[in-house]
Amino acid sequence: MTDPVPPRFNIARYCLAGNARLRPDKTAMILVGAESEFRMTFGEVDLAVRRLAAGLQSLGLPPGSRIMIRMANDADYALTYFATMAAGYVALPSSAQLTAAEAAFLLENSGAAAVAASAELARDLVPPPGVQLIDPTMLQRLKLFEPLADYADTAADDPAYLVYTSGTTGKPKGVLHAHRAAWGRRPMHQGWLGLQESDVVLHAGAFNWTYTLGVGLVDPWAVGATTVLYNGPRDVQVWPKLLEKYRATMFAAVPTLYRQILKYCDFSAYDLSAFRHGATAGEALPAALLAEWQERTGKPLYEALGMSEISTYISTGPGMTIKPGSPGKPQPGRRVAILPVDSDSVEPLPPGEIGLLAVHRSDPSLMLGYWKRPDEEALVYRGEWFYGGDLASIDADGYVWHHGRNDDIMNAMGYRVSPVEVEAAIAQHPAVAEVAVTELRVRADVSVVAAFIVLREGKSVSREELARFAEERLAAYKAPREWRFVTALPRTANGKVQRKKLAELPAG
Repeated sequence: MTDPVPPRFNIARYCLAGNARLRPDKTAMILVGAESEFRMTFGEVDLAVRRLAAGLQSLGLPPGSRIMIRMANDADYALTYFATMAAGYVALPSSAQLTAAEAAFLLENSGAAAVAASAELARDLVPPPGVQLIDPTMLQRLKLFEPLADYADTAADDPAYLVYTSGTTGKPKGVLHAHRAAWGRRPMHQGWLGLQESDVVLHAGAFNWTYTLGVGLVDPWAVGATTVLYNGPRDVQVWPKLLEKYRATMFAAVPTLYRQILKYCDFSAYDLSAFRHGATAGEALPAALLAEWQERTGKPLYEALGMSEISTYISTGPGMTIKPGSPGKPQPGRRVAILPVDSDSVEPLPPGEIGLLAVHRSDPSLMLGYWKRPDEEALVYRGEWFYGGDLASIDADGYVWHHGRNDDIMNAMGYRVSPVEVEAAIAQHPAVAEVAVTELRVRADVSVVAAFIVLREGKSVSREELARFAEERLAAYKAPREWRFVTALPRTANGKVQRKKLAELPAG
């Protein structure tokens, strides 16, 4: 990194205090519904966050307490996220798609002192004794407190937020980030997004996703730009309408959504003259999709590769030559290397050789560690390098080429999903003797979560019933989209399921 992290640093202050002073009347956020629009200026967001932060402090929670956010995709989600950090607590954003059991696990595992929940999501949540439930009525009361005079005086290395991602053991694992993580995002402002104060950023994700919280809120606000977010009914044709209506200069989404937009939307019907380029992350961008997007729109589409532990650190961006199939180069200031897979060597491999994609542990974006899993931390550090399981090579021009995962973690619509977690849920069905789950390519550019089922002798069950069973126990993005019945699962000599061979089984 070219600029050292300030020793005293708070994400909420970084995003809001300067904007409230320099551009208080500028629109910070536009939240669009089916037939509604909600706007807040930087001055209003700053005041609302400091009021809510004061309200949260009034609860008397110990310093550094985790506050889980289980709320709908609305402005209160964003305000609660920033207010938690503004008060000196640790925000735990969670998805509204999680089942009650999944949410309860996060609440228990994190040791959260409080949970802020919207009315519908609070009904199925039973906080453990001593955990404060902040329901909508209480939240509105907390938003009326006399505002804090200033944001919490946190150190750059103090914990700021905790996100859960799929673990190889089957249970989600917490990834704890420091306040410095926001400073560590600065290389992507130009290395990927080409972000400017004058930008209007339209993001297609829900608030709980780190892709949205980062690219949709933290990054635009870090430079004084406006963000536009949508929480209306799912409708792919809404996106070009929003681009035109709000004169958005940038759009951020996953490749799957770009594919749907190309399929169902007529760009010639809209004035997209303000739109400069799109940004995509969460899953690999197929070369064919990139080519079709550029041909149909005449606009660049910049890809980024990242992970929950560090956000994006490889990308294409304005001024770069795009090599279709490559997510780009390490962003300016990032130290990236390819390490050998089958040895403990810390000597980077030469160009062209495939190994573990690693980033230097000095990067301020890098996590503080895995929550309550110090044993796993030992598995992802090698000397001064952190590696997250991605296999890659770097060519002579410095471009990174992704070669899949060194583990079984799947990518479903941009979410990391553990096959072990999905298998454990499906195995509870009384007709299932054995189950194995993997990521299955159903088209050249589309992959889905697929379940391979061995039935108990004398039992039968339909694919539809299994799908309903899974959806009752798993967030929607984790549930399999493809179901196949097989007579046996492929195994090693030691009896371990070979997930990489599942796709070779005949469909049944």
